[in-house]
Amino acid sequence: MKLSFKKIVSLFMALAVVFGGLTTPFTVKAQDEEPLVVQFVPTNNDGSMEAQAEPFAAYLTEQLGRPVEVTLATDYSTIVEAMASGQVDLGIMPPAAYVQARDLGAAEAILTSVLGAYDEETGEPVEGETTGSFKAEIIVRADSDMETLEDLNGKRIATLSPTSASGYIYPVAEMKAAGIDVTSDVTLTPVNDIPSELTSVLNGQQDAAFSFEGTRHVFNDAFEEDLTEELRVLYLSEGDIPNDAIAVNPEMDAELVEQIKEVFLNMSEDEAGQEAMSMWSHLGYTEAQEEAYDTVAEYTQQAAE
Repeated sequence: MKLSFKKIVSLFMALAVVFGGLTTPFTVKAQDEEPLVVQFVPTNNDGSMEAQAEPFAAYLTEQLGRPVEVTLATDYSTIVEAMASGQVDLGIMPPAAYVQARDLGAAEAILTSVLGAYDEETGEPVEGETTGSFKAEIIVRADSDMETLEDLNGKRIATLSPTSASGYIYPVAEMKAAGIDVTSDVTLTPVNDIPSELTSVLNGQQDAAFSFEGTRHVFNDAFEEDLTEELRVLYLSEGDIPNDAIAVNPEMDAELVEQIKEVFLNMSEDEAGQEAMSMWSHLGYTEAQEEAYDTVAEYTQQAAE
């Protein structure tokens, strides 16, 4: 049975009354309280992340003790627009989208996500190691004869939105630095999501794809093919990209900001929180270091020149 958001809130209220507030650390407030609106950018468009939005909203509602509404951005730019217009209170934002919203005065990072680390030589996960940043990678078929960045001349490349750090900005900036004219030497084709990029390389429609470090491992279970066997990493960006930002409206009440930080910092300690984080492959959260995102702004400018 699929419960609506209002029914979930009603259920929490009923439980709070029956158990005298002893079962959870927070008490859910009245249904007519204005909900906290949370938005994130899905990494694929197959509907799976949309299905997870409702239980995530229920989880945050319980932890924060107030109604929470979770929405999905259609792309990287819409979450920026939503933050700038005040339609979204809390954004789980890719780094380039966060920087754009920050520069508009519409977002302030309170936390940065923690990801699993990858070996830069082998492309394999490093067991037990985590990182606060990652690299962009350019993926090709395992049987491709390309070996260097310069070998991309004359090739077809699948990309994500021009506002994606790893899916466009960092690879384009470093290709330009290597003397490749991305307007004439290669053919860049934007696609909707990472699975579409990978499929286009697997079936030969595209020669390469821009994505984030570890893509083959993150999406391997979604394909019949073994991506670690069928695809390889041609190139890793020299620049490091800071992880996703947990960002709030700069005008948000300071007490609520602290509550949100506490909830996210404790997500790794319970099963529901871990399931929520898995939507973005997050392993936890740490205090945001604003200067880490300045590099994204520099690369964005280089890619646009």
